[in-house]
Amino acid sequence: MALKLMPLALALGLAVSFSAPASAAPETKRGNETLKKYCTGDYLNYCGNLAPEDPKLDACFEKNWKSLSENCRRAIDAYQATTGGKKG
Repeated sequence: MALKLMPLALALGLAVSFSAPASAAPETKRGNETLKKYCTGDYLNYCGNLAPEDPKLDACFEKNWKSLSENCRRAIDAYQATTGGKKG
């Protein structure tokens, strides 16, 4: 199985969405609205104990890859396909 890396911008976007209005969200280099839509629950369930800027976040999503919802896994795969598999 290929390594699956969770874009950190998803977590950053989640943290901002819980603490500030969406219009105040900063621009990010990684992630997109689809990731936020389909992976928010998985982030909270499996990696919510990690701060959004924690470098361990990608490893947490890798570790829990098989437990992530199918929609989240698909969103990650689609995002990585559009970015050439790059993290940032």
